Amino acid sequence: MEWAKLRSHARFNLAVSGLPSVPLSRLAVSVSDIEISAPGSYGYEPLQARLAAKCSVAPECVVEATGTSMANHLALAALIEPGDEILIEEPTYELILTTAEYLGATVRRFPRLFDNGFALDPREIERAITARTRVIAVTNLHNPSGVKTSNSILRLVGEIARSRGATVLVDEVYLEACYDPELRSAFHLGPNFVITNSLTKAYGLSGLRCGWILASPLLAERMWKLNDLFGVNPAHAAQRLSVVALDHLPEIAAEAKALLDANRKRVNQFLDSRGDLLAVRPEEGTIVFPRLAQGRVDAFCQLLRQNYDTTVVPGRFFEMPDFFRLGYSVDPETLEGGLQRIGSALDEFRRAS
Repeated sequence: MEWAKLRSHARFNLAVSGLPSVPLSRLAVSVSDIEISAPGSYGYEPLQARLAAKCSVAPECVVEATGTSMANHLALAALIEPGDEILIEEPTYELILTTAEYLGATVRRFPRLFDNGFALDPREIERAITARTRVIAVTNLHNPSGVKTSNSILRLVGEIARSRGATVLVDEVYLEACYDPELRSAFHLGPNFVITNSLTKAYGLSGLRCGWILASPLLAERMWKLNDLFGVNPAHAAQRLSVVALDHLPEIAAEAKALLDANRKRVNQFLDSRGDLLAVRPEEGTIVFPRLAQGRVDAFCQLLRQNYDTTVVPGRFFEMPDFFRLGYSVDPETLEGGLQRIGSALDEFRRAS
């Protein structure tokens, strides 16, 4: 996160993974829609109702959170005690791993292999799980590869977890970028599923920090009480603006989907033209995770930043130093300029190597 905040900025920033910010004017907000404060409570009822309706769950199963990262923190804090074992996919989003370590968990890993298309393989989970495992943590769409896991596979993972008395935690923030109104959250697969999500990636609404957790009512209550240690009361203006944003979500989603579909086609054309990059091609989402066929990715990323004013995310942040994550949720001009510069940098890097 320090790298993302301080060193990822460039003229052609393809290190991003969320949609460009939606301006406030798009939401047709009036001053009367915004209040600074509200009586203290566990959840703002209009926001709870809209999130519950969006996810097809009861409001008592929804816990508000400040983005997906805080949702993951709250969920893990409620699910594990120091010394408990957690099984986490590899590669994964770095903050899931470090949050588990911060909370004192004993971390075990199972692989998602490039040669297997980064697929979530229940057999790998069966090999890695133990009687001490309390949580299995995965991302869907997978971060960093963007690969989607079907609910049929997640159901198998849930059965494995249930046999050991474990919970499956699924970070679904990139699943929003499928823009499929018929797609059901893994929360509906069984009582041992806990889901984290937010509006921060797929809609250009990251400034609202509108995140949520789906959990059983008793577990949700525990998370609300734990949040008293961290945030106490959320910014009420952000809650009210989130309600307005959720009311406008269908049109925002339609524009976002059109942008990503066109950009993904262009990225695939670029990958087709490069023999020095190997990549699993996700059909949805905002990211792709190519492998550099030869040479050190850190050196390539440095060359790309210094000589071409372009950034991607080095794979070392995902424990995969031969890869880099490329985000294509940018305007088409930025994407085209960035891809052209990545191509030039790859040519220069190959000559230098």
